[in-house]
Amino acid sequence: MASAPAITNQSPDLAGVVATLASRQGNRGAAKPMRGPKRAAIMMLALGEQYGSKVWALLDDDEVRELSLAISTLGTVEADVVEDLLLEFVSQMSASGALMGNFDATERLLQSYLPAERVTGIMDEIRGPAGRNMWEKLSNVQEEVLANYLKNEYPQTVAVVLSKLRPEHAARVLAILPEDMALDVVGRMLKMEAVQKEVIERVEQTLRTEFMSNLSQTHRRDAHEVMAEIFNNFDRQTETRFITSLEEENRESAERIKALMFTFDDLVKLDAGSAQTLMRHVDKDKLGIALKGANDAVREFFMSNMSSRAAKMLQDDMAAAGPVRLRDVDEAQALLVNLAKDLAAKGEIMLQKNRADDELVY
Repeated sequence: MASAPAITNQSPDLAGVVATLASRQGNRGAAKPMRGPKRAAIMMLALGEQYGSKVWALLDDDEVRELSLAISTLGTVEADVVEDLLLEFVSQMSASGALMGNFDATERLLQSYLPAERVTGIMDEIRGPAGRNMWEKLSNVQEEVLANYLKNEYPQTVAVVLSKLRPEHAARVLAILPEDMALDVVGRMLKMEAVQKEVIERVEQTLRTEFMSNLSQTHRRDAHEVMAEIFNNFDRQTETRFITSLEEENRESAERIKALMFTFDDLVKLDAGSAQTLMRHVDKDKLGIALKGANDAVREFFMSNMSSRAAKMLQDDMAAAGPVRLRDVDEAQALLVNLAKDLAAKGEIMLQKNRADDELVY
């Protein structure tokens, strides 16, 4: 079998060629007609992991699903068929004066001549319902804004939308929706089977034209939220220095940022199940170092979510460790915070990031 052609930094064009192969319904020289997805499947198998990974990364979810299905049902492919396909592939890549038109090439071209905002708007329109960034964009919309829009939609549409969002974002949107509607949506999500591609496309198109387009003109992400995320990634000394300086300049902004930040101390807001899940994923030595620099309330929280024996062993280990550097404490606490965020993104635990949630109700 012919060896795979070398992959250069022209990977976006490779994805276009694979898509072109997938769209063609005939196979030159083959005894039987070969469907497009099967041709692309053979091509990707021939490229292998080393050369094909760059192409996979450029395909959208629908293309990946269709190509994966084609590969899984491919069976045995004769060597001459593979060779013919590779030769066709190479000829397309190396043909003198050949051009490859695709979304990526279009976007790069527009960026050379137009402002970024205009390029984004144009690309959103021409990508259509299959725009690969649609749901990522929706996941960045504030839950209050999204809930306010969805409450006027059919519950089944809401169920489809929420099923495509990250679990923590969907939870916050559900909590804001009217209770009767939210319960209806939950019921529909529980009964929901695989949603047809056409339905997803119609929902995407509606969101794109009626919601996202209006949102991009009227809504900009709150600057304090962006800054809180930046502050979350500071080490403790840098965070303290910036917060102190900001408090002197603008106390209101400093307080808003602090309220939006998620810190090590905020881990005490985890429910018992989430706390135990977090501790199962963290090295006990790192937990001990993190707790060396924690206040009594945080220490008690973690100890109370362990067995008596495990808590006693951790306390003994912390005592035996002696003094630790503040930098090591910061790194260990940052590790726990980032781990908690990762677990929350996977839906394994629930986080409450806003310190306003600490208000007591009597």
